Amino acid sequence: MCCAGCAAVASAIVEAGLESYYIRRDSYPPSQREALPPVVSELEVFDRPEIQDRFAIEPAAHEREASLILEGISCPACVWLNELHLTRQPGVVAVNINYATNRAIVRWDTRATSLSRILGAIAAIGYHAYPYDAKSLEASQKRESRNLLARFAIAGLGVTQVMMYALPRYLAGEEGIEPGIEALMNWAALVLTLPVVFYSALPFMSGAWRDVRNRRLGMDVPVALAIAIAFAASTYATATGTGEVYFDSIAMFVFLLLGARYLELRARQKAASHLETLSHAVPAIANRLVRYPQSMQADVVPAASLRVGEHELVRPGETVPADAIIEQGQSELDESLLTGESMPVKRVESELVTGGSVNRGNPLVVRIQRVGEQTILSAIVKLMERASSSRPRLQQVTDYVAARFVTAVLLLAA
Repeated sequence: MCCAGCAAVASAIVEAGLESYYIRRDSYPPSQREALPPVVSELEVFDRPEIQDRFAIEPAAHEREASLILEGISCPACVWLNELHLTRQPGVVAVNINYATNRAIVRWDTRATSLSRILGAIAAIGYHAYPYDAKSLEASQKRESRNLLARFAIAGLGVTQVMMYALPRYLAGEEGIEPGIEALMNWAALVLTLPVVFYSALPFMSGAWRDVRNRRLGMDVPVALAIAIAFAASTYATATGTGEVYFDSIAMFVFLLLGARYLELRARQKAASHLETLSHAVPAIANRLVRYPQSMQADVVPAASLRVGEHELVRPGETVPADAIIEQGQSELDESLLTGESMPVKRVESELVTGGSVNRGNPLVVRIQRVGEQTILSAIVKLMERASSSRPRLQQVTDYVAARFVTAVLLLAA
């Protein structure tokens, strides 16, 4: 089996009494001993309320929703299997898995099931899931960025060296180059192009192979064909001593494509980092004024425990914990995280201040108006998450046209 998803599908076929599906098979690949999935009792730590409050929300009565990271996802079949398996679990209300980010949004009925049972069900089919953690995501993004940057650097090194051997042919003019010298430069260019094709260009090759296996033509298919055909033709010309070689074009092509892909990756990661910054803009603690206005003595409490109507003290340099109305004082607040305005904005009594704003001036006494998912900051975060996970109509049209465009290009090229 190539992955746990295929193994689970095969087991489902046998359990359904459809063994005749394999009737023509006369041998099986050697099996590998898989690690036993963790038992549900080991996952019950995620059922504790103080732990779930860090990553789960309560969208409705008796319901919880959490964002999970799925490990082991290698193909769309894995996504299909996990979604189908989880939706069949008692108490699971909704499941949405993003193949690009390996993040799953799971909603369940707390009266019928628990998060530990959901994680155990995922582990039972050979995958590993755990609550979304910004540190884990950051480590994954760093690995992806380093990997792509290494391929880009190898391609750049190959371009400079291969062009050094291709330049004499361009400058030689009609006289040309002595055949022995030209053959030596072609062989040197071939050797230097090998790491570019078999390492730097690997993402395009694997993407094209995945598209072909799924019986669709993506944009990686013509790229991979261009690299493979040009390299094969140039290798043949080098070995036989006839025809033209295109090693410099291959290396430059891969170098430019990887450069564009790296810029795209950095742009996506930057957008994701802005979303993470917004998600963690609200402070973890707040200063609650229990006996206001009789006393200004503040108790330090978790920001998640704030309730509408309570009074909070926001000292200079602190962040407003929720949407509130200024009851006493006036100050300048930095709202750049929400509005983009770099200059602090002056706020006076009876004006609304949004959660996530930073107090840059005097102490303020505020009365909480909205908390949790009702705040402006939470609404912005939800909109950003929806925008990053949904596919706009333009992208849907592009995906529809892409396959036909690629088919037409390949036919015209042929």
